[in-house]
Amino acid sequence: MTATMSAWVQDGYGPASGVRLAERAVPEPGQGEVLLRVHATALNSGDVRIMRGDPLLVRPVFGLRRPRNPVRGMDVAGTVVARGSDVDIVRVGDDVVVELPGGGGLAEYAVAPAARLAARPPSVSTLDAATLPIAAGTAWQALDAAEVGGGQRVLVLGASGGVGTFAVQLAGLRGADVHATCSARNRVSLEALGASVVDREAPLTSLPAGGYDAVIEIASGAPLRRLRRLVRDGGSVVLVGGDGGRVLGPVPRMLRGALLSIGSSRRIRSLTAKTRPEILTALLDLVAAGRLHPLIERQYAFADAGDALAHVEAGHTVGKVVVRVAE
Repeated sequence: MTATMSAWVQDGYGPASGVRLAERAVPEPGQGEVLLRVHATALNSGDVRIMRGDPLLVRPVFGLRRPRNPVRGMDVAGTVVARGSDVDIVRVGDDVVVELPGGGGLAEYAVAPAARLAARPPSVSTLDAATLPIAAGTAWQALDAAEVGGGQRVLVLGASGGVGTFAVQLAGLRGADVHATCSARNRVSLEALGASVVDREAPLTSLPAGGYDAVIEIASGAPLRRLRRLVRDGGSVVLVGGDGGRVLGPVPRMLRGALLSIGSSRRIRSLTAKTRPEILTALLDLVAAGRLHPLIERQYAFADAGDALAHVEAGHTVGKVVVRVAE
């Protein structure tokens, strides 16, 4: 192993055009950590939010003037090449998948908490595996929050991105009748995943009141009362998307949802997804069994990772974008 590595770094908050390829020291794993040789990194909207420091609310967490970790990329598939102290749950040479806290994946090596690792089955490619931690994990937790089960009718709003394409499939695997909104150009992709597609341009008022057991809102910007109208008594609206104002982001909308839920049988829940290795393991098993199919729109070579960030930043990704760090 060399002492230095190539990594895509940013010197301060800003757009993807400010991210550059540089040489950095290979990090050393500390207590409870492992060092990974990164094979693939999937990018998410959360990577763009940290990159831009937007909303400002994220900066006290990730760094006031610049990101504490200058390397973006949180979803990683890699191989353990070294262990820190007190790590005995994995061995050097194990192929694993992980959600890195804050980033580090757009580099040849990355340090990861051992407690977050999930073993990658040999039949699951590194590219497919890297798509799962944040997007599929968020979709799983959103369906749990809505208590989606067999025989229910579910509407996924803004279903063409990473979380949405997984939510459609996972809801179907739970036995739900899945409806989804997307643009006309993405209709075929969503229908192939098992969804009945609702034209995104159609007003939500055209949908039947109380017509759904659950609404998973990833992107719509619709008034909360209009969303709540769509679910039956006892149903739930789960807010997944993080859009909002420049300073507080989605927090004001989350608070309004909580207030509207007081005394109502139709709840509005705001999802804050957590890192859950047991869910990641279950997702990997579903991919290995051929029951869950990551939709990868574009693959980028490591040398083009800046372009990959710019594509995700543009906001029109269908499914997932993955960077091949090690060929």
